[in-house]
Amino acid sequence: MTALVGHPATLFEPTSDAKVRCTACARYCTIPDGSHGFCFVRKNVGGRLLLLSYGKASAVQVDPIEKKPLSHFHPGTRVYSIGTVGCNWRCAYCQNAEISQEHEVVGRSLPPRVAVAEATKFGCSGVTFTYNEPSIFAEYALDVIQEAHAAGLFANFVTNGYMTPEAVRLIGPHLDAVSVDFKGSGEPGFLRKYVAATGPEPIFESAADLQKRGVHVEITDLIVPQVGESVEATQKLARFVRDELGPSTPFHLLRFHPDYRMMDLPETPVATLEKLHRVVKAEGLDYVYLGNVWGHPLEHTYCPRCGTIAVRRLGFTIKSWRLDPENRCRKCGEKIPIVGRLADDYVPSFATPIS
Repeated sequence: MTALVGHPATLFEPTSDAKVRCTACARYCTIPDGSHGFCFVRKNVGGRLLLLSYGKASAVQVDPIEKKPLSHFHPGTRVYSIGTVGCNWRCAYCQNAEISQEHEVVGRSLPPRVAVAEATKFGCSGVTFTYNEPSIFAEYALDVIQEAHAAGLFANFVTNGYMTPEAVRLIGPHLDAVSVDFKGSGEPGFLRKYVAATGPEPIFESAADLQKRGVHVEITDLIVPQVGESVEATQKLARFVRDELGPSTPFHLLRFHPDYRMMDLPETPVATLEKLHRVVKAEGLDYVYLGNVWGHPLEHTYCPRCGTIAVRRLGFTIKSWRLDPENRCRKCGEKIPIVGRLADDYVPSFATPIS
């Protein structure tokens, strides 16, 4: 009898004729026996869904948490970042296309216990699932998270949010934080053409559901020039964040740089990001950042009451921390909603590849 290659998945349901319906992401792929889903890593073998990428890391690195980006969650800490192959999206600009669009399941062996042991060895405070969409390997991520929590580490997803209620129910109770990455402000036409996703509704639902479960949520919005810069879509996204997640939810407008199949576009003009920053702030959000524009004043955290710089940043580095021990503005006393605080012995940390 041939041994099964892969790990039993839990996010699926059987249908008819030995097919299975995968419930890991909003595509809800119906997969015939012997075939895999859109992500290439979830395969039907004899009416059972297997996760082929379980314990196979294609990218591993120690990162500052600010790179995720998470600006209001355990600032100044380092995280052990894990990615696998495959993805449920086909982003034409993907900076990790060499792994996200890989059809062959490859990677170094990284069982959950080993991943957490390495995270601890490298002085990390948490584990992060990133580089490709983590919901497609949720079963593996969950096992790592449980090991991480047992070791006193936190865990977070960097996710496109194109999840299902079933996936959120499985992973949500165990996640500490998520960075939900909208693309082109979630404008439906942009998502269809450049991402191969039908629309933003599953992302809205997942973000709101995770936040209701007590997960710390930050929103990013990649602004792709010429084809993905819509004031109307950005307003709609900002209103959703304000009304469903709350006005203190951190919102990051990210600068695009040419990559993969979109090398012909320029970087997002800083003026475009500044314009959209004003749009988002006008909708009532308190903490709006520009990302991938190192040295810009809108990298900093400003007190929403008095306007003082509460946390001064340069890229992934914290340059000054002007909050009291309870994370209140030292000038006016406004509480800044940051989980954790900067350690007294903080030393700036940059990405460190793991061999």
